[in-house]
Amino acid sequence: MWFFDLFRKKAEPEDSKMKYLIVGLGNIGAEYDGTRHNIGFRNIDAFAKAQNAEWQDKRYGFVARTRVKNAEMILLKPSTYMNLSGNAVRYWVTQEKIQIENVLIIVDDLSLPVGKIRLRGNGSAGGHNGLKSIEQVLGAQYARIKFGIGNDYPKGAQADFVLGKFSDDDNKVIDEKLEYVGEMIKSFCLQGLDRTMNQYNKK
Repeated sequence: MWFFDLFRKKAEPEDSKMKYLIVGLGNIGAEYDGTRHNIGFRNIDAFAKAQNAEWQDKRYGFVARTRVKNAEMILLKPSTYMNLSGNAVRYWVTQEKIQIENVLIIVDDLSLPVGKIRLRGNGSAGGHNGLKSIEQVLGAQYARIKFGIGNDYPKGAQADFVLGKFSDDDNKVIDEKLEYVGEMIKSFCLQGLDRTMNQYNKK
């Protein structure tokens, strides 16, 4: 996309290389709290809490700031609803002058069992409306943490399933993984994508 080309043509300041945008995908509103589709929100909320980072209501989303060593992190929960998530990501990437390789998206994934986690540096949207929106506006590949939500639903019931809530047993599994995802986020920022995939995707 033109705005990334324009940004890259300008001299990239050294501090921009250590600034990261970490995005948890979900839908705003109390009716969506705790739903499978909001697992991105749940993960980034847990990370913000662990970092003592406070959320602020900003343009296109709720934003919190934190730092781990020399890595500055902008945490984002888009307020655009899932299918327009790309608008929020694009705005904060350009606003904060963040390099595309320093963007990390946390997203629910139907192809993985509940609590199974995979870090990927690229890939298709796989039918996920949030990822579709991000791909459309960024026009570039980006890293994503795929958090498994399972796929135990009858044919034609996918929408109801992703907007449904986890069972108590599933919630126990998920709660045990939230700190793990937080460690992945920090590793991504401090060690990079490849090292983090090698370390965490084997587990």
